Amino acid sequence: MKIVSLIFQIVIALGLINVWVVRFNKKTPFRGGTAQTMREEFASYGLPQWAMWGVGGIKLSCAMCLLAGIWLPILVAPASAIIALLMVGAIVMHFKVRDPMLKSLPAGIMLALSTFVLGNSI
Repeated sequence: MKIVSLIFQIVIALGLINVWVVRFNKKTPFRGGTAQTMREEFASYGLPQWAMWGVGGIKLSCAMCLLAGIWLPILVAPASAIIALLMVGAIVMHFKVRDPMLKSLPAGIMLALSTFVLGNSI
């Protein structure tokens, strides 16, 4: 189980980096509402721009902690717990704007993976 958890840890970290760095200004089928970019997505949820930067900073920090957690396991539990909480928030936001379930799928997968990692790190 530790190997699976380690793989999930890396997948979560790389997934967050992909969304918040590589695809930040790109259209994806999973953006909330009719948003084309991350800025538009947060606006569609009725959130201020500072919230986007705050959430992004927290998610990228957690991604770095998960990667560093390969060598410093003490970082894994708090990072995966924070990511799980943020994914619950992401799912709530998708429901708020009445997105189809498909748009919540990545957040649901990340929630499941981060919960698994959390359970294996405590």
